[in-house]
Amino acid sequence: MIRFGIVGPGRAAARFAQGLAALPEASLDAVWGRTPARAQALAERFHIPRVAPSLAHLLAADIDAVYIATHPDTHAELSIQALAAGKHVLCEKPATLNLRQLEHVLAAAGRHHRLFMEAMKPPFFPLYQKLRRHLLHDPIGPIGFVRAGHCDSTIGPDYPLHFLELGGGGLLGIGPYEAFLALDWLGPLKRVQTMGRLSPAGVDNFALFQTEHEHGMAQLHTGLDLLSRGDALLCGPRGYVLLHANWWNPARATIHYADGRQVHLDEPFTHGGFNYETAHFCGLIRDGKPESPVLTHALSLGTARLLEEARTALGVRFPGE
Repeated sequence: MIRFGIVGPGRAAARFAQGLAALPEASLDAVWGRTPARAQALAERFHIPRVAPSLAHLLAADIDAVYIATHPDTHAELSIQALAAGKHVLCEKPATLNLRQLEHVLAAAGRHHRLFMEAMKPPFFPLYQKLRRHLLHDPIGPIGFVRAGHCDSTIGPDYPLHFLELGGGGLLGIGPYEAFLALDWLGPLKRVQTMGRLSPAGVDNFALFQTEHEHGMAQLHTGLDLLSRGDALLCGPRGYVLLHANWWNPARATIHYADGRQVHLDEPFTHGGFNYETAHFCGLIRDGKPESPVLTHALSLGTARLLEEARTALGVRFPGE
């Protein structure tokens, strides 16, 4: 039984708790948040037995791992504290505000011999894994172009993505998914070209970022003041794949072949979808693995670099940078 504690009782924490409830090999034993009332509400909703009065109390508890679900501005600091306390860490995306912070976190994981994984859920969904298997047996050739993006203008003005001091903006709030997809199919980053616009608060309201990788190119976008579809495209020489919206919770894909064939993949997900990445994370702990072979440290570092280069090109700087 892998015992978890949650740091940050917000929306992501509720989805994590929903997914964890589907895993008989894991339990949710404690929660801590800066707002005690929110921590108590999460504990009552998901029957969490302990609300820690402080972060120190949570990290001293008899738990194996911590799920960090705070805003991005605190991810690095909290991850390093949890690793130093001997806990494995599953940290919500983006893993940190920038590449330098992530390098510090990974160094701490190495020093303390603990597992650190960024919580990037798409590659663990049944549809995503089925698609990879299908393309091995009925390929469209090597993927050379990825198109993905999402804009959500329905996000209210009080949502954390609108605040610079919390690590806000579309690039860090939505962009990690798009960056992951490009890196996962096209390989390491070579360069980034970015256009966009900032809000009065200094976060990116819209960003269009084109990337070149070892094996191809991608066109990606994020935004907070427009609305877009949220699907994705993977293109090869003998066909293309349409990952239907919302592609980051993948449930349907259509593969279009150059010979006119179409193959439809339909794999609904259960329990909100967080259960798949959490099950993988638990398996790594049991096997004594310091790193995921699916969501590698190199992949997270590549994501951090891509997003940092994109936002700095727009002039987005977070406090302390």
